[in-house]
Parts: sequence; C-alpha cells; structure tokens
Amino acid sequence: MFDELEKYTKQGNFFYQVTDSLEEVCNAPSDQYGVFLVYALKKGRVELIYIGKSGVDLLGTVEGGEHISDGLRDNLVEGLHFDETRRKNSWPVQMLIEDIEALHVHWYVTYDGKFKDRPKYIKSKLLQIYQSIYGKTPRWNFSSDLT
Repeated sequence: MFDELEKYTKQGNFFYQVTDSLEEVCNAPSDQYGVFLVYALKKGRVELIYIGKSGVDLLGTVEGGEHISDGLRDNLVEGLHFDETRRKNSWPVQMLIEDIEALHVHWYVTYDGKFKDRPKYIKSKLLQIYQSIYGKTPRWNFSSDLT
C-alpha cells in the first residue's frame, strides 16, 4: 500500500506488548526524523491503526510544542496521544480496552543527510492514500491529522 516508503534505507521495526516497556523495545533512532506505522495484532489479524511522525519543518526546525519530542524514538515513547497522555502510558491502556495482543511498529527515517522529505508531508500523503482506499483514517488517527 505504501510503496514510496521502500526508498528509505534507514528503517526498522519492533513489537510491543502491554507487559513490555516501550522505552526498552523501541529501536528507532532518537536523533533522526521520520514517520511510523502502527499495526495492531489481534486474534490472528493485523490492522494498520495509526500513522505518526516526528517533526522537522521546511526550515529544518522542530515541529510541535514543548510536550512533543523531536526524534523518532522520543516521539514514539514520549509523544502525546489520545487524551494528551504520553504514548508509553496511553498505548497500553488503549491496547487493554481494545483487547490488542501486540503492536508492530515500523519506522522510516525520511529526513536526514540522504533524504529531505518532511515527515509532516509524508504522514499526510500516507493518510491520504489510506483514506482513498478505506474511506477513513486509521482508527488511532484523528481527522485533523489530514491537515
């Protein structure tokens, strides 16, 4: 579905379960910027439930307020989600509510020495592709993510 992500050579993934520490299992770099896709594993099924980003704007400065960290790792672990709670706290709660067995997170560095693709732009593009196929955003995203 997202063939354009294959060009990014700096990429990785990790699994996260409710009993894990997100800080310990997250293998994304803290000093690089990009996008990440979160898949839910539940009862033998896999579903893309979230498309996120860390932030660099057009001028190379960090996007977001003081509560959002810049790098992929910091954003994945400390970024705010749902009721403005840090992901390391909100994701396990939401996983229990939805009976999700594990999350499979794929991350891609889109802004570095080789590529200058703004994470905000790439996230928006991925959300538009997803919405054109399914008619909605992934369930952990909000309609405001499209702007």
